[in-house]
Amino acid sequence: MTTNQQAGTKVISRNKLLGIAGVGWMFDALDVGILSFVIAALAKEWMLSPSEMGWIGSVNSIGMAVGAFVFGILADRIGRKSVFIWTLVIFSVASGLSALTTTLAAFMILRFFIGMGLGGELPVASTLVSESVASHERGRIVVLLESFWAGGWLLAALISYFVIPNYGWRIALLLTALPAVYAIYLRLHLPDSPQFTAKKDVVRNISQNIKDVWSKEYARRTLMLWIVWFTVVFSYYGMFLWLPSVMVMKGFSLIASFKYVLIMTLAQLPGYFTAAWLIERAGRKFVLATYLLGTAVSALVFGNAETIGLLLVAGMFLSFFNLGAWGALYAYTPEQYPTIIRGTGAGMAASVGRLGGIFGPLLVGSLVAKGYELNLIFGIFCISIIIGVVAIIALGTETKQTELE
Repeated sequence: MTTNQQAGTKVISRNKLLGIAGVGWMFDALDVGILSFVIAALAKEWMLSPSEMGWIGSVNSIGMAVGAFVFGILADRIGRKSVFIWTLVIFSVASGLSALTTTLAAFMILRFFIGMGLGGELPVASTLVSESVASHERGRIVVLLESFWAGGWLLAALISYFVIPNYGWRIALLLTALPAVYAIYLRLHLPDSPQFTAKKDVVRNISQNIKDVWSKEYARRTLMLWIVWFTVVFSYYGMFLWLPSVMVMKGFSLIASFKYVLIMTLAQLPGYFTAAWLIERAGRKFVLATYLLGTAVSALVFGNAETIGLLLVAGMFLSFFNLGAWGALYAYTPEQYPTIIRGTGAGMAASVGRLGGIFGPLLVGSLVAKGYELNLIFGIFCISIIIGVVAIIALGTETKQTELE
């Protein structure tokens, strides 16, 4: 086989992996995106209080925290591929069942299991892709993997705009159960990480893996990741799960709010693509810090906006910068650890982040119930993001094009 043929084979394999993992990632985003619209619909149908609305998002994040921790550890024990498949099945089946619920309690129990699947799948998928591509394009490919999230959110916005007003939120949730079928295809066609396969015979104690994440060699990286993940997830879920509801609070109808959020969602795609282009040129730290600062400014403007024009522009910039930062964070995280503890380290960081996802929606619900203005709420998220930026600059190390250990 010639050098050109070998290169072509690698491209096909890389693109195939990106496509398979990316579609699974898109279905995850579809579920999270649908939830933000479903919360707004449930608030009207079930007469939910702001606190109850906040708890729906927070229970989802509790499940994600548990899932990221448990499945991250399992990924270092049984492989990235197996965990990726089973987490897809868990969240897909639970999402389909949630469409049949008639009480808030049952809905929230199923949201916990949906969250477990989502929380476990995301860091494992990024780890799998990171370990399967060359160092000179690793960051770009992982950000492109994250760009499928925008496709899922866009699909969620389209389904919510056209399906929920005409057919109800239950039909919308049933549509999110489709990944269960796709998981069967993944089982047959998805290769496992070559780095994990090479070291799968190395038996490691789970407690040792957890301890090593905080060893002297990796403690600084772990501290940085935990701060960044917490602040980013806290602000993301606080803002985006409430986005349709915030538009309603600003005086727009439910259908109009769905339409405006759909427009804002379109800005996610260029956010990812510009981050993917920059990350191998300017580096992980620069892209992550810059896009997070853009998120902070956009959040502040959005919270203070009064006109529909300013709301849309600020919302689009919020989507552009925030989702570009997410792509950089998922590329940056697995690069902090060696193969033997990479799943554990990435999973633990994501798990700590999901704790922020618990408090974010609850904070919004609590402050709205007490009558606080939205500009104060979004100001809090702005400050949170800036704390994350400081952690990146002060504690982070650049990993652009470095070989994974």
